[in-house]
Amino acid sequence: MPPAVDTESRLEKSLLGHVGRAIADFGLIAEGDRILVRVSGGKDSHTLLELLRILQRRSPVRFELLAVTLDQGHPGFPGQRLVDHFAQEGVPFRLLREDTYSIVLEKTPPGKTMCTVCSRLRRGILYNAAVELGCNKIALGHHRDDASETLLLNLFFAGTLRGMPPILRSDDGRNTVIRPLIYAPESEIAEYAAVKRFPIIPCDLCGTQEQLQRKHMKRLLDELERDIPHVRSSVLSAMGNVRPSHLVDRELFDFAALATPQEKKRDAA
Repeated sequence: MPPAVDTESRLEKSLLGHVGRAIADFGLIAEGDRILVRVSGGKDSHTLLELLRILQRRSPVRFELLAVTLDQGHPGFPGQRLVDHFAQEGVPFRLLREDTYSIVLEKTPPGKTMCTVCSRLRRGILYNAAVELGCNKIALGHHRDDASETLLLNLFFAGTLRGMPPILRSDDGRNTVIRPLIYAPESEIAEYAAVKRFPIIPCDLCGTQEQLQRKHMKRLLDELERDIPHVRSSVLSAMGNVRPSHLVDRELFDFAALATPQEKKRDAA
C-alpha cells in the first residue's frame, strides 16, 4: 500500500473512532435525522463532513446530510470553489449569502476581536436556515482542542467553568447543535485534511488577528504539552469528570446541608 494511502487509512480509522465514540456516548445522531453540516471551508468542517459521509454509507442508522456554507460578504470570498467541489463530489450543498461582514466591521471597536459579533450573526442565520431547510440538527466542526481552549478562555477571562458541549439545544428549542469531533485532536484533523487536499478557505476576519485570547490559550496548551504530552486529553477528560462537591457553586451542590445539627443549633443561638 502506498505511504499516502496508508496514512489516509490510518487517520481515517482513528478519526472515525473518535466520531463513533462521541455519537455513541452522547446520542448525537438518530434514525431519520436530517443534519445541516456547517462547512466554513476550513480543515475542521471539511473533515467533519467527509467522516459523516463515510458513516452515512456504513451505518445501519439512516440519516441525511446537507452541507451549508455561509458567504458573509467577505471581499473575494471564493464560494464558487466549494460549489464546484461539492458538485463534483455529489454532496447536497447550499451556499447562503448574507452580508454580515460590514456589520462586524461596524460593530467591532478597533483592536477588539471580531469573533464575538461574527459568530453571533452567523449562528442566527444558520439556525434559521436549518429550520427553513428542514434540518433537525446542525453539525459543527469543533474538536477536542477547541473544547479545551474554550474551557480555559472561560476560566481565565469570564470567571466560569464552561466549555463546548457535544450536544446543545438552542434557547428557543428549534435547533439541536452537535459536535461529533469533540474527541478528535486537531493534529489528526490537520494531517487528514492535508492528505485529502480539501479546498481550504481561510477566514479573512479572525484569521488575521494574531492577538486573540483564543490564540493565547492555544500557545499556553502548546507550552504545557512539552512537559505534559496528554494535557489536552486531560483537560477534556476533566470536563466529563466534574465533582460539584469539590467546587464552590452553591447552585450545583448544597453545602449548607453538610452542617451537623449541632452546628446549626449553635449558629441559631
